[in-house]
Amino acid sequence: MDTEQAIAAVKAATLIESLPWLLNYRDRVVVVKFGGNAMVNDDLKRAFAEDMVYLRTVGLHPVVVHGGGPQISAALKAAGIESEFRGGYRVTTTEAISVVRDVLAGEVNAEIVDMMNEHGDLARGVFSDGTDGQRLFEGHVRGVEIDGEWFDLGHVGDITQVHPERVLAEIEAGRIPVVSSIAVDDTDPDSALNVNADAAAASLAIALQASKLIMLTDVPGLYADWPNRDSLVALISVDELTEMLPSLESGMIPKMTACLDAVVAGVGGATIIDGRIPHSILLEIFTQRGAGTEVIPNSRRTPASHQPEQKKGQS
Repeated sequence: MDTEQAIAAVKAATLIESLPWLLNYRDRVVVVKFGGNAMVNDDLKRAFAEDMVYLRTVGLHPVVVHGGGPQISAALKAAGIESEFRGGYRVTTTEAISVVRDVLAGEVNAEIVDMMNEHGDLARGVFSDGTDGQRLFEGHVRGVEIDGEWFDLGHVGDITQVHPERVLAEIEAGRIPVVSSIAVDDTDPDSALNVNADAAAASLAIALQASKLIMLTDVPGLYADWPNRDSLVALISVDELTEMLPSLESGMIPKMTACLDAVVAGVGGATIIDGRIPHSILLEIFTQRGAGTEVIPNSRRTPASHQPEQKKGQS
């Protein structure tokens, strides 16, 4: 076998490896939370758009949920509005929520949609800010307690209800819905709320009865014994994660909580993957090795194993 034939054989083996996963996920909804460095690196953004188009082309129904922290911070700075954070949340004044809404819908969402639509009429933006009288996410205003003191966060909320009809209509039309993490205040339909994109992705995955939730981050996954790089967890059950959650590094808690909530509510699995690796989504869905850390229902944990399965020798 010459070199060209050998290369072709490797490619063929890679394609055929995806067959069982194609059969498993075809015609099923996969919700992807787009975030981290993949949102600000042009090459990674383009790779992400290609991944979503690929998923749709081979018969899956990808749904994208995004935030836009870096872009929002830049826009607020340009507008002369100070960015203040309390307890990990961005304080969002009435003046700031207009900027947040414009950035998420008019800048970030539009860019993602345009990149996908370079390959055809495939994607549509879906918003829920109350301006058109329609709602996707409803939320309730929240504050935060720090050292026993309560702080008002302004237009910041937690999602209380999801109305997925508009997303389902786009899926039915064969398109990829691209969803911004903005909610309508459930006590004031004219008021928008800035909501956590991880929580929004989990809430939408639950409402859509998705087969899978994928979270793009800037880390390879969950480590059982950080900073030991050999302790990267491949699979972790609901019970195992519930026990581990309080001991996690603060930045991982919201993401792992969102994964946990989704799986408890019936989503087939939820995976944290490294969005800094081009096409890591395809590796996660279509290869036996997968990528990152997957949270699975207790029923999928084999009886012989009562500890998270770790990926050895990976960084």
